[in-house]
Amino acid sequence: MAKAIWNNAVIAESDSTTMLEGNHYFPPESIKSEFFQNSDATTVCGCKGTASYYDVVVDGSVNAEAAWYYPTPKPEASQIKGYVAFWKGVTVQE
Repeated sequence: MAKAIWNNAVIAESDSTTMLEGNHYFPPESIKSEFFQNSDATTVCGCKGTASYYDVVVDGSVNAEAAWYYPTPKPEASQIKGYVAFWKGVTVQE
């Protein structure tokens, strides 16, 4: 079971994450939506496509763009379509 934790809150947990480039990608249904707000930010990865971001919000504290996902990844990254990964201080425990 993998858990994503930020600001002492479990914001996602799953026993079926997908590992890619050293990151756990959590299935979309495993994130606790009350901790996520859409962000307008995007970035482009040559291998995976265009990433979209979420701000993570716990107890009024905002961790801007701390979660990312690929809504329409390139075919070679199709296994992570919609899956969410973390950075910026979000800890993933196995």
